[in-house]
Amino acid sequence: MTVVLFTLGGTIAMAGAGSTGVVARLTGADLAAAVPGLAEIPLDVRDVAAVPSAALTYQQVLDLVEAAGAAVADGATGVVVTQGTDTLEETAYLADLVWPHPAPLVLTGAMRNPTLAGPDGPANLLAAVRVAAAPTARDLGVLVAFNDEIHAARFVRKTHSTSTATFASPNAGPLGHVIEGQVRLLTRPPRHEPLPPVAADRLAATRVALHTVTLDDDVTLVEAVAHGRDGLVVAGFGVGHVPPDLAPALGALAARMPVVLTSRTGAGSVLRHTYGAIGSETDLRRRGLVDGGLLDPYKAKLLLRLLLATGADRAAVPDAFARHG
Repeated sequence: MTVVLFTLGGTIAMAGAGSTGVVARLTGADLAAAVPGLAEIPLDVRDVAAVPSAALTYQQVLDLVEAAGAAVADGATGVVVTQGTDTLEETAYLADLVWPHPAPLVLTGAMRNPTLAGPDGPANLLAAVRVAAAPTARDLGVLVAFNDEIHAARFVRKTHSTSTATFASPNAGPLGHVIEGQVRLLTRPPRHEPLPPVAADRLAATRVALHTVTLDDDVTLVEAVAHGRDGLVVAGFGVGHVPPDLAPALGALAARMPVVLTSRTGAGSVLRHTYGAIGSETDLRRRGLVDGGLLDPYKAKLLLRLLLATGADRAAVPDAFARHG
């Protein structure tokens, strides 16, 4: 039983506070050495890149997923990735969309760096390794282990800028917990079939925009955001509403590219046919917008870009969102 640890950067790996703030300096070996109890699980540590999570790209994440898959093919029981928390909810879902293996791929990080009192990185790393090694965590796709909670990548969100309990799954709750060193799963949601591999050049050439709707929004801004893009995600009010003046413009955009309707609220689904006014979810669907379901805007953007980069046609996009959303 061996768990492979891939380390990126982020708060969990930061040290050396100075006039410019903490910077990523700790290696994977440094991280592992600081965790009591970690030695009981064989760990293969592989440093990837000490970069802030805000600097990561889709392709870097997909390359890491490929390396993690190779580690599993070589016999690893599971894989852990440490990274910054700023984009962890997005990288976890991106990985989940393409991860085909039964073995767990577990992401974690920290909110308090090692120069502060009570850093949470060691506890999160230990929990993540235990989840990756647990037979009960197999066939759950990509997971996030944080604050002794286990979350499915497709549900998890970062909900607070500084709290160590920042990661939550508002629509589903955690899948389980790590209690007294034991992985306790409470529920097992069904997995989706992974998306097909995407060529790097196709991914680089596929661009998707995200527009968050605001009070008295500007139609020209929406059109400018969507200009030159292959798809658009709209984060609407509440259950999927926009100002009436935006509805015709969004309909015109939906005639030439996939436009996915989501909610900016952070939890809950967009509706399908409850409200009927101009700019309502019923009106927008009639104009050709795709129902994003329970997917938040950030996850919808990830899914739409991968779908378009893998050649999904206009009919396949709504079908995929019906399954994933």
